[in-house]
Amino acid sequence: MLPHEEFIRLFTTAAIYINENDMIGYIEGKLLKKDDNRILILANQIGYEVLLPAFVMETFKAKRVGDEVSLYIYHQQTERQPKPVLIGFNLEVEKEFFQYFISVEAIGALKAVKALTISVREIARAIESKDINKLKRLKGIGDRTARKIIASLEGKMDKFALIRKAEKVEEPVTEDFSEQVLDLLVVQLGNRITDAKKMIAEAMKRNSAIGTPEELFEEIYRGEQALS
Repeated sequence: MLPHEEFIRLFTTAAIYINENDMIGYIEGKLLKKDDNRILILANQIGYEVLLPAFVMETFKAKRVGDEVSLYIYHQQTERQPKPVLIGFNLEVEKEFFQYFISVEAIGALKAVKALTISVREIARAIESKDINKLKRLKGIGDRTARKIIASLEGKMDKFALIRKAEKVEEPVTEDFSEQVLDLLVVQLGNRITDAKKMIAEAMKRNSAIGTPEELFEEIYRGEQALS
């Protein structure tokens, strides 16, 4: 029988080996937090921080803390970067495209996350049509890198160019402040409730970044001024 200390040492070494080689490919859980370019997902009592390219983060605009979410994950961990990095995608095919994209010389995973500011569908079509100017719209991609992308990936993008075009996600009216503005418009300013609800919905449609009663009221006012 192994001495107690030797057993603990071997068990710890094995556990570290297993964890380092256990790649995460998919996460499903509860949304705990949203930041500019990342989210925190609670899955099996563990919080996973996941980086999201801008085109994926756009689909999370309507998500609220506590919502159930799921993502396909590209998991990166290298000797030069031992800290695990998780990068999330709505579709497995988007993750596959990402793996092609980072195969281009001088484009690492973190640079790619920042670069993908438009949909995979648009980028794939730009590559196949050799649209250098469109590729240069990607954050951090200059003329030289755009040409490298085309040289490396042209002829491999047909499948990705056929990804269904994402529908625009409408930001729902948030009850905690829209109700305050509704009350103001109806009770204090004498608008009919149907008209007031229409004003609120149109204001939110024009500016989905509204987050306070004051911002909502100002947007409604600007819209009414434009009509007068």
